Amino acid sequence: MSDTSGLSSLGGPTIYRYDNPEAAILETFDNPQRGQPWVVELDCPEFTSLCPVTGQPDFGRIHIHYVPGARCVETKSLKLYLGAYRNHGAFHEDCTVAIGKRLAETLQPRFLRIGGYWYPRGGIPIDVFWQTGSLPEGAWLPDPGVAPYRGRG
Repeated sequence: MSDTSGLSSLGGPTIYRYDNPEAAILETFDNPQRGQPWVVELDCPEFTSLCPVTGQPDFGRIHIHYVPGARCVETKSLKLYLGAYRNHGAFHEDCTVAIGKRLAETLQPRFLRIGGYWYPRGGIPIDVFWQTGSLPEGAWLPDPGVAPYRGRG
């Protein structure tokens, strides 16, 4: 069983901060299958941020795959971290890559891939992809299952 004593978000009251992703805390726990190349898939289908120019809301889907190293991300803290972008002004590209880099820095995974699938701004959907290194041998990476833009249906 994993030691969860150091986790402060899990099981505690939820305090939402919708303005500062850098201040959000990403918590981790020990990888329970450290010797195996296994994949974690995380999907945030209702991601929001703000256009840094107009202040209008932007909507997207953030899809993450990673092969854990020594640590895994605790998902409630991830949800609160992603929610911190709600009133944060940044371009789609910056949001997607910044999330990927923060996860890579925090987790130091064997592999991480992030896809930001954004609904149209000015009539153009923007999809952004970033990854660290190569997928480890023996790890299976599923297709994220996000359709090319056709109303994302």
